[in-house]
Amino acid sequence: MNSSFRIEGGHELKGIIETSSGKNSPVAILFAALLIEGSVTLRNMSRVAEIDRVLEMFASIGVGVSWPDETTLKLDTSGSLRMEDIDRTACAETRIALLFLGALAKRARNYKIYKSGGCKLGERTIRPHLYALNKFGVHVTSRASYYDVQTKKVMGQDIIMYEAGDTATENAILAAVLAPGRSRIAFASANYMVQDMCYFLRQAGAKIGGIGTSTLIIRGVKSLKKSVEYTIMPDPVDAMAWVSLGIVTKSMLTIKHCPIMFMELELEHLRVMGQELRISKRRLSASGNFELVDITTIPSKLLALPDKLHPRPFPGINIDAIPLFLPILAQAKGTSLVHDWVYENRAVYYLELQKLGVQMTLLDPHRVLIEGPSTFSPSVINCPPAIRPGMAILITMLAAKGVSTLKEVYPIDRAYDQLIERLRSVGAHISREAQ
Repeated sequence: MNSSFRIEGGHELKGIIETSSGKNSPVAILFAALLIEGSVTLRNMSRVAEIDRVLEMFASIGVGVSWPDETTLKLDTSGSLRMEDIDRTACAETRIALLFLGALAKRARNYKIYKSGGCKLGERTIRPHLYALNKFGVHVTSRASYYDVQTKKVMGQDIIMYEAGDTATENAILAAVLAPGRSRIAFASANYMVQDMCYFLRQAGAKIGGIGTSTLIIRGVKSLKKSVEYTIMPDPVDAMAWVSLGIVTKSMLTIKHCPIMFMELELEHLRVMGQELRISKRRLSASGNFELVDITTIPSKLLALPDKLHPRPFPGINIDAIPLFLPILAQAKGTSLVHDWVYENRAVYYLELQKLGVQMTLLDPHRVLIEGPSTFSPSVINCPPAIRPGMAILITMLAAKGVSTLKEVYPIDRAYDQLIERLRSVGAHISREAQ
């Protein structure tokens, strides 16, 4: 599954990159599809490794999976689900398998979920999931290598999210949609993938109010429609990666289909740094739920941010966008402070950028100081086991003059669709090599 990227960096890039749907919205909507006992057609579906793992799990439990074309996925969710036959390897490779807990609240009483991997970002507790799901009657017991799940009668509930996490909120929503009565989910994440999943469910017949806010009101329905079609939104973190690439390679790149509502604060921080961006062609997404624009990066002289850069739940700067700022900050004159408070050790992975010439000081497991502008130089690096830090390294390599090698790139493959093809289309010198 692992391979390496060989990058000849330092080339100015030019042209158009289209934003894909990435992984976060697609995987949330895939699990939401399990609430539908019928046929589901999903358009603008990316083909990343994370989706492959989910579909392997789905196929193993009896969900029909087919691809009519490269970006259209059809699911047959009408049959009984054989959770005892779940693909243990696929389940253990992705943390998103936790979404079975909410998705199966009304379809499966007793089953196992094998403990999952995903990005290695320190302790990532599942307590916020359990506190919410326990109220709905979903009880989880942790064993050595799996979670034992037992579900009792599911009813609407008043839920206060212990943590406004994206996946935990998705689990609570999934449990509430078919739960008789009224559910209120307060301190919910309103991030893009949560909204996209809610719009999909509403199209399927779910009664969800408050989409885009931190308080959702869900009135349980007996069942959802038997046939649903939906077009998944473009991913703002995918778009942000290409914005970062255009800036650090000093290129005029146009990034198409950017969901502007989920990027405005990131773009404002770039404007404060002196970055010139052209925003054009405002229109609605295919689902009609999100405003899209095209963003063109224009080579600019950058100054360090006057204040610390830190993530917050939406509408703050996206947690996943923080690592993508690091190559940009390394090109800005002055000292920048990044406070990546969410994960225990993600900031530690940023030190790999020092091998590429980035002047950086780790203050503690959450804070780094970046001195710019740095002169990037090529290197050989093992990709850290985390998607966005890995992408930050790749972007820096594409800006560094000379030949670099990024090894063990599976973490990047989990989220970035058609990566080599998209990069080559704008003039990047990159190839994939077997390990």
